[in-house]
Amino acid sequence: MKTITDLKEKILALKKEKNAVILAHYYQEEAIQEIADFVGDSLELSRKASQVDADIIVFAGVYFMAETAKIVNPNKKVIVPDVKAGCSLADGCTHDEFKAFLEKYPNHTVVTYINCTAEVKTLTDIVCTSSNAKKVIASIPEDQPIVFAPDKNLGKYLIAETGRDMVLWGGSCIVHEAFSLEKLIDLYKKHPTATIIAHPESETHILKVAHYIGSTSGMLNHVKNSTNDTFIVATEAGILHQMQLDNPTKTLIPAPSKEDNTCACSECAFMKVNTLEKLYQCLQDENPEVHLDNEIIEKALLPIQRMLALN
Repeated sequence: MKTITDLKEKILALKKEKNAVILAHYYQEEAIQEIADFVGDSLELSRKASQVDADIIVFAGVYFMAETAKIVNPNKKVIVPDVKAGCSLADGCTHDEFKAFLEKYPNHTVVTYINCTAEVKTLTDIVCTSSNAKKVIASIPEDQPIVFAPDKNLGKYLIAETGRDMVLWGGSCIVHEAFSLEKLIDLYKKHPTATIIAHPESETHILKVAHYIGSTSGMLNHVKNSTNDTFIVATEAGILHQMQLDNPTKTLIPAPSKEDNTCACSECAFMKVNTLEKLYQCLQDENPEVHLDNEIIEKALLPIQRMLALN
């Protein structure tokens, strides 16, 4: 059995030999984050994917992220460690269902959170991430009605923040809906000086008790720049690795989930499908590869380009 060190050495050698680049999300396991050329949130990874100078992109995240990398790099080979790394938001909003839904709102501007399939992006006017969602909504004239999909929790947060009345698709992130308010309040009582930080995909009752709400990168920056030394973190537990590296003297406590589990936190089973062994294997075999029809790529690229142009 190969050790982590062996795998890392083999991955580095293959990466050099094949002129490959590894992009990884903050929610990946520590070993993958450590071997990646770039680690980021959805917006940062979208930007990086559009700037990559390599023949092969290895995308360690969930599948819709790899699709986005393929959309902005149609002539590059994009591979993933495991095609089963899905997403409850993307899986819960299919092209045909969303198309039928949109027929009821013909004059609306369609904004989709990047956590959706390439096919759903083809039905979209502009894509957003949690980092730039408020900016995207602000770019749309105030008298223009909006459909927002697929995350109803992020949508509710944006309605509260922007004052815009939006039609929401009813999807949600199973990870960010797993937090227990009761357990969170009990935890806060034990750490009354802690700052509670939360991702806007979380449910409204969690956001109401949070001291700071922001994207993955927003939370990382907030903790880095804060004078406080203790934080309760309400997002996927994978973020704690980079957050602790950035803040070695600060105390980071994962927000508790409703379910009893080994870390008492909320982890994305989809993100954790990827492993260092699978990453090595996919780079060696150059497979599984992300394939998209040219028509889908052309249509899905436009709303992504509109988003990137705002930044």
